[in-house]
Amino acid sequence: MNTLLQVNNLSVSFFSHDKEVEAVRGVSFEVHKGETLGIVGESGSGKSVTARTIMRLLPSPPSMIKNGEVIFNGQNLAFKTDKEMENIRGKDIGMIFQDPMSSLNPTMRIGKQIEESLIKHRNLGSQEARKEAIQMLKMVGINNPEARYLQYPHEFSGGMRQRVMIAIALACRPSLLIADEPTTALDVTIQAQILQQMKDLQQQLGTSIILITHDLGVVAGMCDRVVVMKSGEIVETGTTEEIFSNPQHEYTIKLLNALPRLHEKKQPKLTPMINIEQDDIPLLQVRSLKQHFNLGKGQIIKAVNDISFDIKAGETLGFVGESGSGKSTTGRAILNLNELTGGEVLYQGIPLQQLNRSEMKMMRRHMGMIFQDPYASLNPRLKIMDIIGEALDVHKLVSSKKERQQRVNELLEMVGLDASHALRYPHEFSGGQRQRIGIARALAVEPKFIVCDEPLSALDVSIQAQIVKLLQELQQKLGLTYLFIAHDLSMVKHISDRVAVMYKGKIVELAESEELYANPLHPYTKSLLSAIPIPDPKIEAQKKFIPPAAPTNDDPYELDNSIFVEVTAGHWVAQQVNNVAIS
Repeated sequence: MNTLLQVNNLSVSFFSHDKEVEAVRGVSFEVHKGETLGIVGESGSGKSVTARTIMRLLPSPPSMIKNGEVIFNGQNLAFKTDKEMENIRGKDIGMIFQDPMSSLNPTMRIGKQIEESLIKHRNLGSQEARKEAIQMLKMVGINNPEARYLQYPHEFSGGMRQRVMIAIALACRPSLLIADEPTTALDVTIQAQILQQMKDLQQQLGTSIILITHDLGVVAGMCDRVVVMKSGEIVETGTTEEIFSNPQHEYTIKLLNALPRLHEKKQPKLTPMINIEQDDIPLLQVRSLKQHFNLGKGQIIKAVNDISFDIKAGETLGFVGESGSGKSTTGRAILNLNELTGGEVLYQGIPLQQLNRSEMKMMRRHMGMIFQDPYASLNPRLKIMDIIGEALDVHKLVSSKKERQQRVNELLEMVGLDASHALRYPHEFSGGQRQRIGIARALAVEPKFIVCDEPLSALDVSIQAQIVKLLQELQQKLGLTYLFIAHDLSMVKHISDRVAVMYKGKIVELAESEELYANPLHPYTKSLLSAIPIPDPKIEAQKKFIPPAAPTNDDPYELDNSIFVEVTAGHWVAQQVNNVAIS
């Protein structure tokens, strides 16, 4: 097999204030023509630094290649000048970046951004470049490419922007494509479409791919060989089959064990340590909830469109669906953070919308929220002591500074941190630690009900597993009730008692988690389940993705003409008004 790229003993350091940080140490691997090599590891393992070093995109200073070589088609890229690399980037090596919005020029039309490399590297005239750019948009699955060619990045969805990035990266038919976390910010159905698109284009063009990711499920379905990185070093390498069936290094085993398997049965729920009283009425009742947003000029977004459900005390109800389905808006509406368009929310039988400001403030003692972004939701100017202590002050739960400090320390220990962390600022913590702080803040007022709004999406898989375990232990110890919002059904299945599937502001299916996976009834649920990558190459090879309904109108599943029906005990699904189940 011909070798296209060979990285030999590569070491890269960053220098700051006379301090050296060794980001990559002694890394060696090769990429063969036509193959896909996966590079996996947690944040900070050196994956992206390695990729950017290959492309020579790291600024020097503060970065420096301390040792090693990068041989591409017989040339050592480590010693190329910036001018020489300009003739290689885009033409011979393409790159798909993690965040398509920050990688695309917001002031340029999409078509012109694709044309740039065509004109520079393939010497096409303006008319030829335009024709080729439109063809590339069509090739990556963008409908109506002639009209899309004239649009700007902000007019595209996240998945469509990522397709544009793929079109730009492949426009000059490079022999090597580096995809750096190309699907991290995408919903699972969009992720499945993007990965299939990359596979199809690889077969058409014969391109080699380096796929950088922390998602071993994606690796199982995409890669021929795998390199596992930790703390700047390669700890294991082998074929995909070898890595998954017979991992040797303890870190690889740890990564594989951290992943929830959708096809495996969930672990029994921990028995609560305290007695949870089950009244005649559920802890939370949501009735005909509507949350519409008026954009002006007659445009109304029906973010949540007439949904009803209950949550019992001590239960975890999972909410899954794509971005824009209305999950987070539902969570905020339950906590009365937005003024409802219609419907009502009852907590222990009390209608929250009828409470005045003072009464709602008292009610918020019983209801907390863990936010999606553990950094943006923490005040960077406050120490952790004050971030957590603020809720204690507002609700007058402590009578002295000493008691406040003691309570904050107890909360930090409860989430796996210690008293020394109280005097630090948010930027001094990792993403996983910041999320633990967010959980401690939510627990400060001793709530009984917590909305967990995508609390895992910004975290590595092993950190996700730690946070899920922590939430389960806290539920067992404190008798908590959760609304757990996420777009990853595999993680939701293992933490939830029941799962509700949302699509375009509606709940399309609701059932116990095991039942929902074993017997999905709604076509959107089936699509969502089929899109989730499974960390097993054999299962991935046999699995078939079911695309969601084509959005030919605003209601592809005709939800406005459906009713919510209990098909079997506890299993509800949206059906057509004529009572014929959609399947």
